[in-house]
Amino acid sequence: MMSKTAAAVVLSLSILFPPGAFAVEAHHPPAANATAADAELADGEVRKVDKDAKKITIRHGPLKSLDMPAMTMVFQVKDPAMLDQVKVGDRIRFSAEKAGGAYTVNALELAK
Repeated sequence: MMSKTAAAVVLSLSILFPPGAFAVEAHHPPAANATAADAELADGEVRKVDKDAKKITIRHGPLKSLDMPAMTMVFQVKDPAMLDQVKVGDRIRFSAEKAGGAYTVNALELAK
């Protein structure tokens, strides 16, 4: 009789609490995406290079990292040496961030 009662309790508990009921799911936050090397590169075309002001004007496609649509805009550059790599009309791939209220190119390469 004791075994029938124990079996009934186990069966009842297994119905009330199926095997996965207490499983722990790990929900990890997405990795931080603030670094230039890890950011997705956007396509663009150099429209103007201003070495004195350390700025570059780029006609670009959507910038997913900044939730920005395609447009032409002026960016500051993180490293002024970047401006020596490009000239007006060059097709480029780049990433940018908003730093101190200004949009800044933090990675730049000529498109292949």
